[in-house]
Amino acid sequence: MQDLLEICCGLDIHKESVVACLLTGATEVKPASEIRTFSTMAPGLLELKTWLQQCGCRHVAMESTGIYWVPIYETLEDESYPMHLLVVNARHIKNVPGKKTDMRDAEWIATLLRAGLLRSSFIPEKCIRELRHLTRYRKSIVHDITAQKNRIEKFLQGAGFRLSVFLADTFGASGRNVMRHLIARGSIDLQGLELCLKTQTRQKINDILISVNGTMSVHQQQFLAMMLDHLEMLEMHLRQIEQAIEQETQKFEAAMNILTSIPGIHTTAAAALLAEIGTNMDCFPTSEHLSSWAGMSPGNNESAGKRKSTSTNHGNSYVKSMLCEIAWVVASKRKYYLSNWYWKLKQRKGAKKAIVALGRKLLVMIYAMLKRGTFYDEDCFKQRQKQLENKRVFRMLSELHRLGYQLSYPAAQ
Repeated sequence: MQDLLEICCGLDIHKESVVACLLTGATEVKPASEIRTFSTMAPGLLELKTWLQQCGCRHVAMESTGIYWVPIYETLEDESYPMHLLVVNARHIKNVPGKKTDMRDAEWIATLLRAGLLRSSFIPEKCIRELRHLTRYRKSIVHDITAQKNRIEKFLQGAGFRLSVFLADTFGASGRNVMRHLIARGSIDLQGLELCLKTQTRQKINDILISVNGTMSVHQQQFLAMMLDHLEMLEMHLRQIEQAIEQETQKFEAAMNILTSIPGIHTTAAAALLAEIGTNMDCFPTSEHLSSWAGMSPGNNESAGKRKSTSTNHGNSYVKSMLCEIAWVVASKRKYYLSNWYWKLKQRKGAKKAIVALGRKLLVMIYAMLKRGTFYDEDCFKQRQKQLENKRVFRMLSELHRLGYQLSYPAAQ
């Protein structure tokens, strides 16, 4: 291997310690190696940073070991002394098995870095990472709210109250009023139900009365009150998170306006996408690189001339799930070109593969729009659709000529 760097450092990261290997020397000779072990506590990380600065090291590589690399990365990320930090996938730097020690791992990482053989994972700037904390936390809270609603529904079904049979949303205004009435009194009559139901649900009041014709014990009333209070607490917490996300996204107003111009993308989805892919598309050489990183590209699995499974590769699950959610929304809007494209592909590939394909198409569009700073324009798809129609007409005419048919065209008037 031909060396490219004169000074570099490789870090083997663990929960309680960091093993650092510093390689120094000219690229034409064998480098000198210095190995030290530091604590992952704040004083130990500051000592590591000071040591690297004193040695004049500006190139550092580390494995993406769980979440343990994050405090080390943020400690070394200093504007006053900029370093080129590489967080590398452990699969790409696997050493020879049977000869594995912490010191050898650190030295192997440093050796690969010195030769320029390491490829860094995508780590966005700090403001994007802070937004990512909020959007990912919001998703987990939404999952908690859904789980809590399922618990309440399961409890109501076990207690003999079938609200969900006649109410489209058990946790709407009418459903919550009924549950609060049951918590207060243990049962409900026709007069109480009339006060609880809102708007069109009053039309099914007799059916709903039958579905809640029962009595709750004191224990059931107290237990339902605890679960409903916890649900409302989670919903209030969700509103606080969304307010924090709204404040953070004000820093990226231009990018947010570009993403929300796409049909099916609201501010929540736009914030989630920006938190994962960032606003600077120069980090990805092409849209294909971004699609592969997000797990929206088919994998390669070929042996002996036979192609095996081509399922999508592993990637960023947050981007992938959000793109699929957006694709389902776009598919329901039949007046857009993207929706028509989905329904055509669905006939040949099925709904699931078509949704993934539409999600990838959306990601390629987002890449181009953010890179060029342009907004979504449906007219460009109309021009493309006209080109495809002309191509289809030409193909059909050519087929008729091949089969021996003589075509006559009406005289121009």
